[in-house]
Amino acid sequence: MASAFFFDAEPLCEPSAPALDACALCAKPLGRDSDIFMYRGDTPFCSEECRHEQMQLDAIRARQAARSAARRQQLYSSGTETRHQESRKVSVAS
Repeated sequence: MASAFFFDAEPLCEPSAPALDACALCAKPLGRDSDIFMYRGDTPFCSEECRHEQMQLDAIRARQAARSAARRQQLYSSGTETRHQESRKVSVAS
């Protein structure tokens, strides 16, 4: 078994690790004699184009997540400010 190739199967100790037998984006089979382009350490791609496209998709998702977090923070801040102003009105009226 010493001649087994690392594409043949997933490692036994890490069943959740992705197999390196197909491109993560287009699912094109990765041959034993073809170049493999890695991204984020353990994600294989068949070409620089597929890897670059995944990088762009990740950047878009990161921007969307940042915008969403900023929106939630803004809504939380404005809600907190409104409750603070209402509590001031109540204490002034008393």
